[in-house]
Formats: sequence, structure tokens, C-alpha cells
Amino acid sequence: MEETGLNSEPQVITGSEALMLALKAEGVDTIFGYPGGSIMPVYDALYDYTRGEKKAFDHILVRHEQAATHAAEGYARVSGRVGVALVTSGPGATNTLTGVADAMLDSTPIVVIAGQVPIGALGTDAFQEVDLVGVAQPISKWSYQIRHAEDIAWAVSRAFYIARSGRPGPVVLDFPKNAQTETVAFKPAKVDFIRSYVAQPKLDDDALRQAAELINHAEKPLALVGQGVELGNAQQELQDFLEKADIPAGRTMLGLSALPSDHPLNVGMLGMHGNYAVNLKEQECDVLIAIGMRFSDRVTGKLSTYARQAKVIHLDIDKSEIDKNVKTDVALVADCKESLPALTALLHQGDHQAWRQSFKPLDEKERQRVIEPAIHPKEGPLLMGEVVNAVAELSPDDTVLVTDVGQNQLFATRYFKYHHPRSICTSGGLGTMGYGMPAAIGAAFGVKSSEEHGERSVENGRTVVCFMGDGGFQMNLQELGTIMEQQCAVKLILLNNNYLGNVRQWQDMFWQRRKSFTRMLNPCYELIAQGYHIPYEAVTERNNLRAAIEKMLATDGPYILECAIKEDDDVMPMTPPGKSVEEMMLASPSPSEKASPSPSEGGGVI
Repeated sequence: MEETGLNSEPQVITGSEALMLALKAEGVDTIFGYPGGSIMPVYDALYDYTRGEKKAFDHILVRHEQAATHAAEGYARVSGRVGVALVTSGPGATNTLTGVADAMLDSTPIVVIAGQVPIGALGTDAFQEVDLVGVAQPISKWSYQIRHAEDIAWAVSRAFYIARSGRPGPVVLDFPKNAQTETVAFKPAKVDFIRSYVAQPKLDDDALRQAAELINHAEKPLALVGQGVELGNAQQELQDFLEKADIPAGRTMLGLSALPSDHPLNVGMLGMHGNYAVNLKEQECDVLIAIGMRFSDRVTGKLSTYARQAKVIHLDIDKSEIDKNVKTDVALVADCKESLPALTALLHQGDHQAWRQSFKPLDEKERQRVIEPAIHPKEGPLLMGEVVNAVAELSPDDTVLVTDVGQNQLFATRYFKYHHPRSICTSGGLGTMGYGMPAAIGAAFGVKSSEEHGERSVENGRTVVCFMGDGGFQMNLQELGTIMEQQCAVKLILLNNNYLGNVRQWQDMFWQRRKSFTRMLNPCYELIAQGYHIPYEAVTERNNLRAAIEKMLATDGPYILECAIKEDDDVMPMTPPGKSVEEMMLASPSPSEKASPSPSEGGGVI
């Protein structure tokens, strides 16, 4: 059986109220949504469950359905629970699909519940009818239509089980109006097993011994740490593993807060715009241990030349990731919460001091040529790196970093500091511009939820800062209305260079400086902030930056800090598209050196 009944007497109620009770049984405390005709019965039931004696949920009215899913993602990433979005049919449902795809690629557990026309009207091209199950199926872990009220308890419990178990991800529930209004003798269900779905693969003891043997005999081991460590809540297990084996570790963008920035074995960020030493050392190590990461093209560069010299050990809960991009010598298919301590128990005490010291000259080269000029410039306009660095220095250690997508994301993730788990929300796999602001809203409620569940004290609530470019800021600008209404204490830092900066950088570097439609005529953000009654300050001079940041952080509630940024500020280092990671550049080529790569080299893919 996939479900077991809980000890409670059935109640005869509408399907809409049954949904409320089913969500309550799953521990939901926050819902991000937008009402409409096909979900109106549910919203009527929700009215009673957001106030008075029945109060179970906070409902956050977003201004666009896409924002509901991104907010649910931010909530999930910070709280470790499943985020929930509630929308109507037709455009309400299709507006969520970007967030569903984003959650799928970044393994973020959310459940989207969308209204639908009654089942008797399906297939008639009824007003706002869309085949949501069919559309969502390729970009979700599971999509399902709840056709009758009697299916609600099972479907909701199954949805949450699938969303949060194994490799997490999004689930979409299509909820026809007839099922919302029918009555049902409701009894909660508990789904904790699905035939053919292996949420927790069994760890292979032989593979474990093979992996330990490789690591024990390695002279130049290197660990690549991904978000799977955070999703498995295995941060301490990771540190125990690294410290016993004395293994330096690079982190993917989504895995940055899995290991503290100041940990002595942290050697930086992996990837196209990551740190110089760790990227080059991938091409020198003799054993590569990938932990909860998927060998994204942004990490590997040219696959045919990537880490060819190394034996590869891959720890991942999802079997489909094994050998998908990089050939694995030993695979440990299991939750890293289980596989890491089991592997650590078989390891000898390592000593790789000479290997770790070999990173330092490359680190110093990057520090002198890239980092110091980026965070401590002596003249000229403000740079993104120095703004991020100043915010990082002045913010509390447990601050949550949220970013939009583009140069703001790359500078922010490079120069922020991470001291606590679950401290970063950013769109990795899909690279969704417009993600930042709604995700920051969700992160703020994720912080609140964690406090209410006793995970952190209310007095020490975490600060949420969000870096955005002028392009991404305007993509979901309407969510300032949500911030205004909820008084979300998010600090929005607008890095304004009047360009779609990342595209501009690629045009300069690879497309003969032909800036095709990347310069932006921007509005007056001060007037926009005034319209939403959100405190605002603009910084144009370097000597005003730190005082403005201090004021922002000291202000209760939301805040917008606009920084006028150098227009042609480039994110460096950079592995050019289609190139091997050892070809990483520390500086932008001069105009005479700039040439367009061929399409086969990925010149058109940002």
C-alpha cells in the first residue's frame, strides 16, 4: 500500500477544505499565491485557515504567479521545507512554469497547486483551460490531476513525499473545480512508499571500499562539493570527511554555503567564473571526489579534456547523474548523509599539506591580478566586486545571500562570505532573470518559518540581502508591491550599469564588441521606491558606500540601495566557452585580441 490512514475520524467536508487539512498535515505554514476563478473555492476555504481559531497558514499575495514559484523556492532553500504555490488555471498555471523548471534543475522541493476547469469541461477549450499535467510533466518530478475530492488526501501526501524525498524537486497538482466543491469523508493519508520509486538507494559496500582505497592512496585528491550536501543536511559529515582525509575542496555555486568560506580546506568556487587555483588543479589532481554535484558544463568546460588524468569518485543520490557527463570510476549512489560517514570510517588519517600548499601561488596570482583590483579599486566608478565585498564585511555572519542572474550573481557569489548552512539562494541550472526579488521574499519567510520551528531564535533572525542588476530587477519589479504589503525585511542592492551586463561582456569578448540591444534606458528607481513606500538611497561615490550600507542594514523592514556601477566592469577570471578549464583567463583580452568563437564552441550560450 502507498498510504496508511492516520488516527482520526473522517470529516465530511468540501474538497477545498480537505486540501487545507491535507496541507496542514504536511506541516505547511506558508503559501505563496494569487487567486482566480478556477481556484476560488480553495481561496474561500483558505480564508478561515489564515485567521481566527483555525489559523494554520500565512498566505503571501504575490503580484505575478511566476513570483509565487520563485518565492516558494527561496522559502524551501532557506528553511529546508517544501515551498507551496497556489494559483488559478490557464495563464495563472502557465505563469508558474518558469519557476517549476527552475526548481527542477536546481533540485528545489516545491509543490504548485493550480485550479482547473471542471472535469466535465476538459477538452472543450473552456475558458482558461490548459493541459497543465501534460505541459508540466517534462519539467517536474511528478504532475497529477486530482479529478475527485476522494483523491485529495492521497495526492497531496504523495506530492509532498515526492517533492522532498530522494533528489528533491517540484511537483505540480492540477485541481479541477468540481473536486474543490465536491464533499468527501476526509481522513489524512500518509504516503511513505511508492513502488518503483527508490528515494533512498542502498549503499554499495564494495563501491565504498573501492572509493576508500582510491582516496587512501591518493597523492593529490580534490573534492568538488555541490548542493547535494545542503539538501542532505550533511554539512558536518562533509567537514568530518575532508578533515580526516585532509582533502582540499572546491564548491559549486549552489554548494557555496555547504562549507564555510573560512574553513582551511576550502579552496574556492568552481566553474566558469570561479577561483583560478581550484579550476586549474582539477586538471592536476589524481583522485576527484564529486559530492552531490552534477558536473555542469559551467564546471567542466570542455568535457573531452576535463580531468582526464584523475580517477573519479561520484557521490550522488540520483543514479541518472552517474556517467551522464563525466565517466566515473567508482559511484556511491546514496544520500550523502549516509555515504559520507560510511566512507570516512574507512579512511586513513590523511596528510596532503604539500598538495594543498601548491594552490597558494595560484591563489596569490588571482588575488593580485583580479580580487584586489575588484574589491579595493583606487579610482574610477564603483565596481560590483567592491559593493559585494563591503556588504559581506558589514553584514552579520548568518546573512542569507540571494541573487538575481547575470554579472550581479557572479560577483555576489564570488565575493560574499558564507559561515552558516543554507545561506545562498540563486538560480543555477536555468539561470532565471527575475528570480532574485521573489526568491528574497520567500527567503525572508523561510527565515521566519525556521525561527517559529525553534531552529533559530527570533531575536537573532537572519538578514536577507539580494543583489540584482537593472535587467533582472525590472523583470519582476511588480513584487515590490508584495514587499510593501508584507514589509519583508529584504535588503535589495541594485547594481546599476545601464546594461544587460553579462550579455554585454560576452559581446565585448566574443562578438567584436557589437553591443546588440544590451544597453538599457532605465527608469528613476528613486521614484519607484517612493511609489512603494520603500526606503531608498543611491550611491555614486566610493566614499559614501560603507555608510550607505550601514544605514541599509540598520533600517527595519525593506530597503533599496542603488549603486551606480562602471558600465564595462567584467567578471573575471573566466573560462571561455568551449575551452578547457586550464585555459581560464585572469583578465579580459584587449580589443585587438577579441574574436568570436564558432557556434560549436558555445559562443552563443550564456
